[in-house]
Amino acid sequence: MQRLSLSILFLWLALSASAQPLAQRIATAFRTFETHESLANGIASLTVINAKTGEVIFAKNEKQGMAPASTLKTVTSATAYYMLGANHTFETTLYYTGQIDASGTLNGDLVIQGSGDPSLGSDRFPQTADTTLLATWIQAIQNAGIRGIEGRVIADDRLYNGQTAPRGWTWQDMGNYYGAGVSALNWRENSVGINFIAGASPEDATRIGKTTADLGYVQLVNETTTGNRGTGDRVYAFSAPYSSRIYLRGTYGIDLKKTIYLSLPDGAYDAAYQLQGALQKKGIAVMGAPTTTHLLLLAGSSVPSGGTTLHSHHSPTLGELIYWFNQKSINLYGEALLLTMVQSQTGKPTTRDGAEMLQEFWTAKLALPENEMKIMDGSGLSPENRITTHALARILTSIKGEPWFASYFESIPIYNGMKMKSGTIGGVLGYAGYQTSRDGTPLVFSLLVNNYNGSATPMRQRMFQLLNVLK
Repeated sequence: MQRLSLSILFLWLALSASAQPLAQRIATAFRTFETHESLANGIASLTVINAKTGEVIFAKNEKQGMAPASTLKTVTSATAYYMLGANHTFETTLYYTGQIDASGTLNGDLVIQGSGDPSLGSDRFPQTADTTLLATWIQAIQNAGIRGIEGRVIADDRLYNGQTAPRGWTWQDMGNYYGAGVSALNWRENSVGINFIAGASPEDATRIGKTTADLGYVQLVNETTTGNRGTGDRVYAFSAPYSSRIYLRGTYGIDLKKTIYLSLPDGAYDAAYQLQGALQKKGIAVMGAPTTTHLLLLAGSSVPSGGTTLHSHHSPTLGELIYWFNQKSINLYGEALLLTMVQSQTGKPTTRDGAEMLQEFWTAKLALPENEMKIMDGSGLSPENRITTHALARILTSIKGEPWFASYFESIPIYNGMKMKSGTIGGVLGYAGYQTSRDGTPLVFSLLVNNYNGSATPMRQRMFQLLNVLK
């Protein structure tokens, strides 16, 4: 009888909790969340909106500027749909200057002209893979009757003034694949993989095995050591745009079998270098050294203009690119989209101008106070980015009626059984997305945590527990 009474009591308590208004349930859960010792020196902000009515169901610290990490990608994505259109594509043109003589010798240059495509050479799409494109380009060159080249292979990266990294990015990030700089001619997502050979014992030096592409033009300075079993990948690369050396530091677990990806100091140059290497393997000699228009201009040399088109490559559509941008949180795509948007709107392709344009677009469109957004890049990698959960949730709510929303929604990953974009940088975790409550209410939410104590895994689980109240 006592057990039966306790069961009835627990059932009554559960039913009472479920009968509480959603706002009250969220408030109770958030109070438990924010008073946890992990936030003794940090801050959490949450905004939940009824997507159907626009009513704010719950908000706490919603006007506090927070570092958003990759949740900022949701804003960049939505802006790109507005400014570029879901069917926007990037065009990359291969052409030659000069003339082809009777022997098949090109007395001129081969030029790869970029327009900012972040997927050029990427293996995320069959038609964009580097091996596919190189084979296509070589076939086009051979079809034109070219058997040798007296000039050079030139990567035309003029549109965005060469390769740059956004202001605010850290030295520790820029050398790694997720911190790759952006160019008008990106190549293989401006990254390359390295395979390490661990030493016999922990603390022994590692050796570099194979790389996923020829890096003969860059000096790799390997300072990594062998880590203990189970310690995994703690390798960091240190370099910046146009570096001639890449320093590899940290530890590589003794039992690890993983390719470590680094950023390329100059993706455009790598594209020219790889095409020249592929040509020479086919017996088509190139007399000049590979280069880029940016490097030619730095040297005071003339750059090619005009010529005969050999091949035009069109990227996947914007919607297809944004799918991978959000699913895999590829920072390069955000920076490329930001530069493309500002180039199309103002003709000033710099990250600073793009960030200001993005900020002004949303403050005007939704009448947001301008101090609720302080944007530094298009990806959220800069720790100086700031946005309120109020602004972030309002933006995500406002786009639900757009004709491209289904494509946008598909790009949002699923975590904890919820459709939401995550964000992670040092001391920052965030989630922003969409959920339907148990009573059928469509919700939009934004949850950001800054300066928490402890490791990311337990904090992430506590955030999931909080967000479960929305289900």
